[in-house]
Amino acid sequence: MTGRRHDAAVAVIGGGIAGAAACIALHRAGLETAWITPDAEPGADLVGESLAPAALPILDRLGLAAIVDGAAHRRSNASFSAWGSDLLVERNAAVHLEGPGRVLDRARFEADLRAVADGTADRRRSALVDATVEAGSWRLGLADGSALATGFLVDASGRASVVARRRAAMRRDDRLVAACAFLPHRDDGVEPTPATLIEAVPEGWWYASLLPDGRLSVAFFSDPDLLPRGLSRDRDRWSAMIGGTRHVAHWIADAGFGVETPPRLHSAATRWADPAAGKWTAPGGPPSATPPPRSTRCPRTA
Repeated sequence: MTGRRHDAAVAVIGGGIAGAAACIALHRAGLETAWITPDAEPGADLVGESLAPAALPILDRLGLAAIVDGAAHRRSNASFSAWGSDLLVERNAAVHLEGPGRVLDRARFEADLRAVADGTADRRRSALVDATVEAGSWRLGLADGSALATGFLVDASGRASVVARRRAAMRRDDRLVAACAFLPHRDDGVEPTPATLIEAVPEGWWYASLLPDGRLSVAFFSDPDLLPRGLSRDRDRWSAMIGGTRHVAHWIADAGFGVETPPRLHSAATRWADPAAGKWTAPGGPPSATPPPRSTRCPRTA
């Protein structure tokens, strides 16, 4: 390898939520950290804006409790579900000892985390191109020609798993796919209910949540062979699928949201590395699924 070389106790790969949080946690533990991540490029809206109540104590321990309390995010006080029944079930945040979760402005949340993490690690704005283990240490080569030696590596590159793929077998439990879209609010005479709604249908389930900026995040989860062919290019078919729901369709029509674009498709499959660690680790885990409680209240529009 050519170019300059720096040593660090730990190297973190990836500039998302997991990578930034890892840098902050390692800094608080007194470890010198190198953070390998190119600058984020602006692009389409990020999918995944729901922060569970269980995450709040973690943010607090990292000294980041205030990061989700600004006007950019909203408290998730109420959620509704129709799962195995046509009746909507309400779950209130009062049942969570940690308090209400958050519905995030995802881009703002990640930018704020990165801003904090920037002050905790030696950030290398370059991509990883090579990773080998020599004499018990990692030797990392970056796209800018520099090299890095480290004793431990955190692969926080998400589904790309740039290091984990080289050191472990990637296992997959299912083939779940999410069709996702963001619906603009078009009726100024209606104030949509700040809520999250889950509705099961024979082919999968729907998720809808009011974002802090007033748009509605809508996603349909199913197996790929159950999705219509060409759905990501067919707005009319997507609109018809939404129209086939009971509660999601009612909320969209009653609150004045517009179905104006087809969805984007994303893998939502549960995956893991086997083994999951060595002289490296890959943070993350499978999502949990909890049966909704029984009640009969539903989201309304004001």
